[in-house]
Amino acid sequence: MAAVSYGATNWIVGIFGGSSGQGQSASVANLSISAVASPAANNLLYPGGTGDVVVSISNPNPFPVTITAVNLPTNTTYATGYTTSSLTTTQSGCLASTPSGVTWSFATGTSGSSHTLTTPLTVGASGQADNPLVVTLTNDASMASSAPAACESTYFSLPSLTGVTATGGSATATASPATDSWTS
Repeated sequence: MAAVSYGATNWIVGIFGGSSGQGQSASVANLSISAVASPAANNLLYPGGTGDVVVSISNPNPFPVTITAVNLPTNTTYATGYTTSSLTTTQSGCLASTPSGVTWSFATGTSGSSHTLTTPLTVGASGQADNPLVVTLTNDASMASSAPAACESTYFSLPSLTGVTATGGSATATASPATDSWTS
């Protein structure tokens, strides 16, 4: 018996060519970015100045997503003013059509202008910590000197971003709440 056992352990076993396994990639879903009231913006808007914008970024994907840049609407696409941070009742005389004079900082005359974030933001996978990711975008809203007086003590819903530059894959999520910004 010992000889049979010894002989069996010296047998060489190989693999047939073309042997394989099967895997499947996940589908990709778009991120959702929305205005939130908490934490409150520290830098408040005033005519001719800039202020903070607070957003919540949700990632429905089963993998982390890293955002490196945002695409802005034109510098003539204005924010709508609201009476409270719940953004449910518009502020009379301070609408996008009035116009409010409030835009994204560094927006240009061309829709979709890309602005690189100071630090990439990674939103955790769906169901994971730091998803949604709350971010204060420092001084990324601007108020024109010509903003109407009706826009005083007003909450703003900034115009929709036109896109983001983002990649999916293994990465460590950014801790929420986070702070970031972009420049020209």
